[in-house]
Amino acid sequence: MTRVSDLEREATARRLQEAYAEGRLALDEMGQRLELALTARTHADLAPALADLPAPAQPEEVEIRVNSGRIKRTGLWRVPARLRVVSEYGRVLLDLRRAQIDHDLISIDLALSYGSATILLPRTCTADADAVNIGYGSLTLKTSSLRTPGSPHIQVSGTLPYGRLRIRHR
Repeated sequence: MTRVSDLEREATARRLQEAYAEGRLALDEMGQRLELALTARTHADLAPALADLPAPAQPEEVEIRVNSGRIKRTGLWRVPARLRVVSEYGRVLLDLRRAQIDHDLISIDLALSYGSATILLPRTCTADADAVNIGYGSLTLKTSSLRTPGSPHIQVSGTLPYGRLRIRHR
């Protein structure tokens, strides 16, 4: 039997809260299932909490593509679960500090031939760039790469043959 993690318990609790908001569970039933989910030790203990609920909708994927311009997302915007950014010669700025982040795990895939990218994170976010391949550029990661339960985590991947990537708070 495989033990469940805190992140799995929290994801189950969120799904139960969504089911309650959708009218699929009564308040007392949601309370019982939350207690079951939060005290589960194994996947077998966790499964009954979601057994008769439909699977959540598949997370969306968004692709932004530009040849030689600038991609800039700042202010209030909704961050998708998966974001792919493609640019031949442009610069990319993704400012998540005021963005609406609905997912625990955000995947950002960068395909930048000669450009640079800056990703600005809220203080509560963590990030890793372990899957980024940089040729003649640089990578600066000024945030924790260790996931924190209950906080969004940004997973950055992709290729920047001649580019620069900066990920930081502020």
